[in-house]
This record gives sequence, C-alpha cells and structure tokens, in this order.
Amino acid sequence: MSKQPTLQSLDQPANLKTILAEQREFEDCTPCKLMGSAAFTGLGVYTYASGMSQLRQREREIAKSGSRFGLGARRMGIFGLSGSLVALGAYRLLN
Repeated sequence: MSKQPTLQSLDQPANLKTILAEQREFEDCTPCKLMGSAAFTGLGVYTYASGMSQLRQREREIAKSGSRFGLGARRMGIFGLSGSLVALGAYRLLN
C-alpha cells in the first residue's frame, strides 16, 4: 500500500532538491535523445525536399488554377513546416 500524505505534510512547500532529484531519474538517455532528434530533423529535411520538388513539378498547374493560395503561400507553408520539424529536432537534442 502506498503511504497516504497527511494534511500537514501537504500544507508544507516541497523541497526543490528532492523534486529535481526525482525528475533526473526519468530523463532520457543520450541514444534516445539522438534518435529522436535525428527522426525530427530527417523528417524536416525530407518534408522540405519533397514539398519543393512537388511544387516545381506542378508550378504551371497551380498558376493556372487561380487558387487563393499561390506558389508563395505554399512555399511558405512547406518552409514553415519543415523548419518547425528541424527546430523540434534541435530542441529534442538539447533538452
């Protein structure tokens, strides 16, 4: 059975050193961080390369369609998505 905290113990502020020590126990290992970072970064690079390639292939078709979202907006969307994924990869590696 787990020990139930008393009202008096819940009323006291938590010890910061104890909390930080408990959190360190659940940090990811370096290989896990590297794999996660590589996955996000690789997906970002692939999204950029694939998206820009498809835009170049269909450039005329998009221009003829008269869509509200022209090539510039689509390029910005691909750039934003791929940039976000690469940033997530960097964040995963550093944190």
